[in-house]
Amino acid sequence: MSIRKIKKNELQEALHLVLNVFMEFEAPVYSMEGIEYFKEYIHNSSILEELQIYGAFHNHKIIGVIATRNHGCHISLFFVDSTYHRQGIGKKLFRQVTKDCPGEVITVNASPYAVPIYKRLGFIATDTEQISDGIRFTPMIYRK
Repeated sequence: MSIRKIKKNELQEALHLVLNVFMEFEAPVYSMEGIEYFKEYIHNSSILEELQIYGAFHNHKIIGVIATRNHGCHISLFFVDSTYHRQGIGKKLFRQVTKDCPGEVITVNASPYAVPIYKRLGFIATDTEQISDGIRFTPMIYRK
């Protein structure tokens, strides 16, 4: 397995993985407003241009994606194909982010499904769960 930045010609494959995993694990607890907002977010070219997007690859296939903004210090997207859950792929993707973030703090707005995963990575909640545009999230922080 390797981790590297997603190339332009790989972006659609990466976003396909993101949407599939979102629909399987996140969408069931989101409103239709939240689902539509998420779909618009991942297809907004101006937002995508601001992101640093990394992929985990196995046999040239994207099996995980992590995307950051704010100079690599805020996680915007973090998804691993369900076939590869609990195999350390998310941890390896997160390590790449910790290398790239020049600051001492990484933030995320964690979905309900992802809160336990972020806790295992060392994040702590900074507030209670919130809802904005139908997106449910808990603000969390990681200190290097």
